[in-house]
Amino acid sequence: MTPDEYLARLRELTTGFAQVARTGDHAASVPCCGDWSLRDLVVHLGNVHRWATGIVRTGDPAPQIFEVEPDADLATWYGESADGLIEALREATPDDGAWNFTAAVKTKSFWFRRQVHETAVHLLDAHRAAGTEYTLEPAVAADGVDEVLLSMLPKVKRWHTPPAVTVPLLLKTSDTGHAWLITPSAEDVPGSRQADPAEAAEAVVEGPAEGLDLLLWQRVGLAESGLEITGDVVAAETFLAGPFTP
Repeated sequence: MTPDEYLARLRELTTGFAQVARTGDHAASVPCCGDWSLRDLVVHLGNVHRWATGIVRTGDPAPQIFEVEPDADLATWYGESADGLIEALREATPDDGAWNFTAAVKTKSFWFRRQVHETAVHLLDAHRAAGTEYTLEPAVAADGVDEVLLSMLPKVKRWHTPPAVTVPLLLKTSDTGHAWLITPSAEDVPGSRQADPAEAAEAVVEGPAEGLDLLLWQRVGLAESGLEITGDVVAAETFLAGPFTP
């Protein structure tokens, strides 16, 4: 997606998240987020937006302080956080330099994409806490998979022991036609690149983009993801156990 397309998506996603923040039970627990309540989730995402806003405006790294308590009504505070981020991105030149924590090019364009996927996954979390349904659009989910595999996986040693890769693995989205080849590496960090869906590998993981994206973000298990494995099942399952993200 272009920066303008990411920005339009971000507006939609933050609007949806603000709606759940207004109407949901703030004490409700958030599945897959430890002991977080919905309030904790809203505070976290609002602070992430404010952190990203500072980086977009200055280009410089900033301390990660994601627990600062709102000084206003929770939903209003979140809306202000999202509006500030969107305004900063709207005013930014995407190709200008800016720090980021992944293997992606160090430009402001990174933050357009990153905040879309940060918000999309947490919007799913919020809906689950509220007991309502939410489905990731396949194109957004496939882009989220690409971000994890090509930007985060190369730097995964910053946060976790890298997932084990013993044979070449092909990950394919059945609904969008995307594919990524994951390969063993002597450097203990798996190699990853975009691939042709017809490429050969010793294990193939295929299914809906949403299922693959949410599995990589540990929001669903393999059994719930809708993914199917052919070839070396043990090698694929070992890799998919992750973790992949901060």
